[in-house]
Amino acid sequence: MTALLTEVGEGDEVIMPAYTFVSTANAYALRKAQIRFVDVDPDTMNVDPERIEAAVTDRTKVIVVVHYAGVSCDMEQISDIANKHGLWIVEDAAQGMMSSYNEKPLGAIGHLGTFSFHETKNYTSGGEGGALIVNDPTLTERAEILQEKGTDRSLFMQGMVDKYTWRDVGSSYLLSELNAAYLSVQLEYADQINAERLHTWAGYYEGLLPLMHAGKIALPHVPENCRHNAHMFYIKTRDKQERSDLIDYLKENNVTAVTHYVPLHSAYAGQIYGKFIGKDKYTTIESERLLRLPLYYGIEKEDVAHGIKIITDFYQK
Repeated sequence: MTALLTEVGEGDEVIMPAYTFVSTANAYALRKAQIRFVDVDPDTMNVDPERIEAAVTDRTKVIVVVHYAGVSCDMEQISDIANKHGLWIVEDAAQGMMSSYNEKPLGAIGHLGTFSFHETKNYTSGGEGGALIVNDPTLTERAEILQEKGTDRSLFMQGMVDKYTWRDVGSSYLLSELNAAYLSVQLEYADQINAERLHTWAGYYEGLLPLMHAGKIALPHVPENCRHNAHMFYIKTRDKQERSDLIDYLKENNVTAVTHYVPLHSAYAGQIYGKFIGKDKYTTIESERLLRLPLYYGIEKEDVAHGIKIITDFYQK
């Protein structure tokens, strides 16, 4: 929907980090745009604003920011770049519900913001699903048409037209009633869920801090002007081989830890539909160090403590 609303088409360019999920790029590749992948800030794994600036051309139309792990990108600097060049900002806040930047909710800063309710997110509709936040009032009416298969059904439901008709392109973007019901209860308890996740995140951080001070691992960095939502907890090992060894050791001790994105510019489709702009200084090497630890609503304190102990034992050996 963001690609349709910003009228991205063939010949247009869209800038985004290479370190993201395929959905971020697919939305624009489907409209035949050229994706311009750029490097990340190794501290947060978010897109580097300076690399965005360097990637802008006269064909650039949209900047897509991805708030990795629910930690905000530098939206002030990115907004300055967008305003300077007259570009749309789309926030991929799939992981960012309940997070904020300078006390502004993620998804509500750019022109458009997207949330995911996939089963892996903090608040889930039980499978697939999401929400679009429309912050530019000039886009609201068309957004309602697009999500209703290109019809003005929303006006019909409000009694504003006698019958609804085909008005624009569109698709079936609505959640089913069952998915919406499953999600709605979690949203009622969003503060409780958020508080528990943050408590778990803090437990990991405190327990693994000695290893960071010893120079064994790196821990997540949350800038002072950002409030995160504990979407995930990750560590960074020395290199790819050490991460692989640690994964095996954790598995032997009944702890499941997983890697994350393979940078899109290194994938087969990424090389067809996009191009990495500038030097890949951090994206690949940092992605090969990153390891996600178990974090979900309801995780037992004993399980978190066990994970910390096994990681500590690994490095002591």
